[in-house]
Amino acid sequence: MKFLGNVLATIIGIFVFFMLFFFGILLIGAVFGGESETVTVKSNSVIELNLSKIKNDYAGKYKDPWVTIFSDGKKIGLTDIINSIENAKTDDDIKGISILNDNSSLGMAQSKAVRDALDDFKKSGKFVMAYSNSYSQKEYYLNSVANTIYINPVGDMDFKGLSAEIMFFKDFQEKSGLKMEVIRHGKYKSAVEPFLENEMSEANREQTTALLTSVWNSIVKDISKSRNVSIEQLNVIANGLLARTPEMAKTAKLVDIVAYEDVYHNAIRKALKVATDEDYNKVSVTDYAQKVLTTSQSSGSKDEIAIIYAQGEIMSGEGDVTVIGEGSMRRSLQKARKNKNVKAIVLRIDSPGGSALTSDLIWREIELTKKVKPIVVSMGNYAASGGYYIACNANTIFAEANTITGSIGVFGVLPNFTPLATRIGIHTEQVKTHENAANYSTFVPIDEKFKAVTLEGVEHIYKTFVTHVAEGRKMTFEQVDAIAQGRVWTGSEALKIGLVDKIGGLNDAIAQAASLAKIKKFSTQNYPEYEKNFDDLFANLPFAKSKESFIKEEIGEENYRIMQEIKKLQTRTGIQAVMPFELKIN
Repeated sequence: MKFLGNVLATIIGIFVFFMLFFFGILLIGAVFGGESETVTVKSNSVIELNLSKIKNDYAGKYKDPWVTIFSDGKKIGLTDIINSIENAKTDDDIKGISILNDNSSLGMAQSKAVRDALDDFKKSGKFVMAYSNSYSQKEYYLNSVANTIYINPVGDMDFKGLSAEIMFFKDFQEKSGLKMEVIRHGKYKSAVEPFLENEMSEANREQTTALLTSVWNSIVKDISKSRNVSIEQLNVIANGLLARTPEMAKTAKLVDIVAYEDVYHNAIRKALKVATDEDYNKVSVTDYAQKVLTTSQSSGSKDEIAIIYAQGEIMSGEGDVTVIGEGSMRRSLQKARKNKNVKAIVLRIDSPGGSALTSDLIWREIELTKKVKPIVVSMGNYAASGGYYIACNANTIFAEANTITGSIGVFGVLPNFTPLATRIGIHTEQVKTHENAANYSTFVPIDEKFKAVTLEGVEHIYKTFVTHVAEGRKMTFEQVDAIAQGRVWTGSEALKIGLVDKIGGLNDAIAQAASLAKIKKFSTQNYPEYEKNFDDLFANLPFAKSKESFIKEEIGEENYRIMQEIKKLQTRTGIQAVMPFELKIN
């Protein structure tokens, strides 16, 4: 026994030693390596546009310096990428941009923002070239802005129009006994429809079809302009799958050259006047963006415009780069409001919504701030339901043509496990002193009185939501109600019905904010600064396999998606102001 104890102690000692050694190396590298790392750009260089690691508009910053040190070393968001492309227009060292086998997770509105920046970059006379072994539809949309588009001879192209997929759980509930009680307002509020039906309602099908059609029209309009192919012909190509092979894509004028990657690189060498047997200078877009961030000069003015990023689902608590929390949002608005140097605020929203209560708390903070200085909203991929709730009272609202917005409606979700509990032999009884004293229990069937009281709460929040929109958009309650009912719209549709003021991106919103504040020279400051604890970072350490990746490996990608959908819907307890469905555009 003593021998085994000694062996165990030795093993534990070795393990602790290596753990301490590992953390020591991490700390030294983070403190000293990060500070000395500088990005140099050689003359006659090309930016390689790889967006595979870029997800959010804002990469975030943290109050705790230790969290900053151990976070991702290059805190680069999509906004930084777009600003770097703008900077490259006048950078004499940069001669062009190469999009090589890019495969991003950006949304459609984000892709359009990058595409618009690249289109503007071309006006400098510098080139944009694109190559891919295989073009997905979303990636082709971005790549189609290039002066010259290459494709691998044995590659393929996906150009067939858009589709959306929605899962339904009615039968699953009946078979499993895990039931969700839903209470909703609005004929288009289909976020809870998966629990009630096994197929789409006509109202949901109507709005989904209209939404996809509007997004598609925005896509082909841009492609048509870049490729000089009519919108009518692009629809013919999509309908007949007439660009599915490299040669067909070339015949359809969607690509220019069918060749292997070495030919593509030789073409870049030729544009740079570099010999075919020499390497040409290149810099990744993330490195270049880092350089632009560290070398950007002040405008020379004390005036500032605060850019507050609201990204992800709206929940209570602090929030982070993927969750809009009342803590970080209200603190950011208060800080910007009290800062005398901040003359205007731009609220950048990319959110499908979430908690109705949290949305209202943020709305109130915006209302207070608007009385002191102008607020302009810039919508990204989504500004739906709660995401629109926090946007509706801004002085001016910008959206991209394919931003998904609106969804003015609320619903309540109450999980009920009574069928499952009964099936496995669990029975529950309650004792109470008053008729309504008992709290809602997941193990007791919901009664009609409780449902009526909950519906009353849903109706109250819906009326509050519509009233806020009516006041913010200078419309009547009836006018808003007619376009509300939980229905979603694209930015171009929202412009026609008065939910947004202008079509444009973040830079357009910043320019509008400056105009409202009557300032010409200014700098921008990004918010929020998150109060994140050092302990929160352990889940992201490189040696620890994430729970997500482990489960995906065991049950498969599709089964994991089903599990996540069920989990997400079950956690949305209480009254919600969320986009009516999770739209996966294919």
